[in-house]
Amino acid sequence: MDQHPTTPGRGLTRPPHLRPGDRVAVVAPSGPIDPQRLTTGCAILRSWGLRVTVAPHVLDTHPALGYLAGTDADRAADLQAAWIDPTVDAVICARGGYGVHRMVDLLDWHAMAAAPPKPFIGFSDATSLHEAFAQRLGLATLYGPMSAAASFIADGPTADHLRRTLFDPAATTVLTAPTATPLVQGRARGVTAGGCASVLAAERGTPAARASYAGSILILEDVNEQPYQLDRILTQLLRSGVFGGATGVALGSWDGCGRPERVQAVMRDRLGPLGIPVLWELGFGHSPSTLTVPLGVPALLDADAGTLTLEVPALAAR
Repeated sequence: MDQHPTTPGRGLTRPPHLRPGDRVAVVAPSGPIDPQRLTTGCAILRSWGLRVTVAPHVLDTHPALGYLAGTDADRAADLQAAWIDPTVDAVICARGGYGVHRMVDLLDWHAMAAAPPKPFIGFSDATSLHEAFAQRLGLATLYGPMSAAASFIADGPTADHLRRTLFDPAATTVLTAPTATPLVQGRARGVTAGGCASVLAAERGTPAARASYAGSILILEDVNEQPYQLDRILTQLLRSGVFGGATGVALGSWDGCGRPERVQAVMRDRLGPLGIPVLWELGFGHSPSTLTVPLGVPALLDADAGTLTLEVPALAAR
């Protein structure tokens, strides 16, 4: 099966890649941060030759809701200030959890649109921000490890793949993993989009929710959702019509979601009828070792070969 849409799309605006000496801001738009992990992650970023600035409220905890890293207003202010600061060259989330939904509409998107594009990195709960950056700013982003995440500070290949994506993006245009196998065979071209499946489902009906993923290669993964819950999440997305016109699906990790064969059965049942290639476990998301996957970039998905090949590097030359 070959899926080649007439107009696969050129993708979104790609921010420039980084160089040693550039400045990266660490923000916490979601859950509270472990100070030791933050210190370790920042040390890794500095070892790459980056100057690291930790936003003022990163180590805050909400006074009443302990699952949030400070108040909604403070988390939004940190992200916005980092984004519009002309001395900041990239913004990386410290961790996921929950909280972006509460603060994303507090951001001044007009002010952020006026700032030069820069790499934004995060995964999990940051999916809502990836969607907002795509829809409101027309900007490609990086679905990758966060600076205080276990995979970033404990797994060398995870950190190295992010480093190469940021500094030498032409070296990371072919994404694959030993676990990558076809659930539905075929090849497809499209612009990468997606993220954490449950967060995408929660996006439906919100201001940044896109009407459809037509022309997109969907990037989907999740954590700690049992097969029936994944069924419900995917069914909601399917019933909303947002998957209409998608050209292919690249699935990531499903850690804590039950036996792989049960998760695969759900994916075949829900995604198979779309009639597009579906690749199982490309090696990104909530897993001990994870790839950085660009969103908003034209790519070729080859489910048979187990690869996602970017047709342009994740970040632009400078």
